[in-house]
Amino acid sequence: MGTDMGTPGTLGLEDLDLESGESMPTAEVHYRVHGPASGAEATVLLPTYYTGTDASYAPWIGPGRALDPTRHRIVVVNHLGGGVSTSPSTTGGPFPHVSIGDLAGVAWLVLESLGIEHVDLAAGWSLGGMQALELAAQRPGDVATVLAVCSAARCSAINRVFLESVAAVLRVDSELGVGPAARGLDAFGRVYAGWAYSEEFFEDGHFTELGYSSITDVLESWGADHVQHDALDLLASLRTWLAADVALGSVRARTVLMPSSTDRYFTPAENEKEVAALSHGALWTLVSPLGHVAGRPGVRRQEQALVDEALRALLDPSTRTSTQPKENMT
Repeated sequence: MGTDMGTPGTLGLEDLDLESGESMPTAEVHYRVHGPASGAEATVLLPTYYTGTDASYAPWIGPGRALDPTRHRIVVVNHLGGGVSTSPSTTGGPFPHVSIGDLAGVAWLVLESLGIEHVDLAAGWSLGGMQALELAAQRPGDVATVLAVCSAARCSAINRVFLESVAAVLRVDSELGVGPAARGLDAFGRVYAGWAYSEEFFEDGHFTELGYSSITDVLESWGADHVQHDALDLLASLRTWLAADVALGSVRARTVLMPSSTDRYFTPAENEKEVAALSHGALWTLVSPLGHVAGRPGVRRQEQALVDEALRALLDPSTRTSTQPKENMT
């Protein structure tokens, strides 16, 4: 089917006012555009997720795929604080609190700079889904459909426990000066692995389906992966995530919330409550042993198939008026 690398771009901003009352004198927002500048059947926005970049949605994009750059114009925006756009690691100084509302507003500025005035689909996994929902709340007349995969409108109590626990690992490392930063990042990744997957994932050996040889391999791999990140970037994005509280009553877009049946912190129960607050919402559940990771782009064929089905349904003009859930993917 080929690979579409897209075209990178940068939007420079000055005196960016934030919802906290703080401001950024200058900021750079890096993004990537796939598809034609004109004549596309639909326009899609994908905000990045926690530890993700504009390249992370590649499994969703490509000729013949659910998001097809031969038919769709797809804009992937790297969120502020995530390490690619302006972040603690790029500024070297104090970093202000950036809210989900700020991220959605900045994503819209990117779209405006590209001459885009309407979004047919805003979609994302995890933190990316939060931003998609927020944009639909901010601009109810400009966003037609939303897909939020393993995500939610707000940070629930159990989600807060998760975030505060992993953040504490990084804070202890830096505050007490215990070893190099890599030590705390490795520990952060190992703790995160326990939350990211489900009990069945470990008990029934599903980790081998993702290429891990053992539970020890899972922990070591997650530790090594997080050593590649900047601790202050991770904390900045966690702070944004913790404060999320999207006004779902303002969302007019046709919306699909897609929880994983075994997600420990973006729980199906939370999405069940949220879909009731949406004027045009539906719940499509990923029945999976992979926990929160079930919805991450391209992790496993079974889960990706239902995500693709939802993307296609929301972009298909003949079905956009319906968000009825399909049968669960097992």
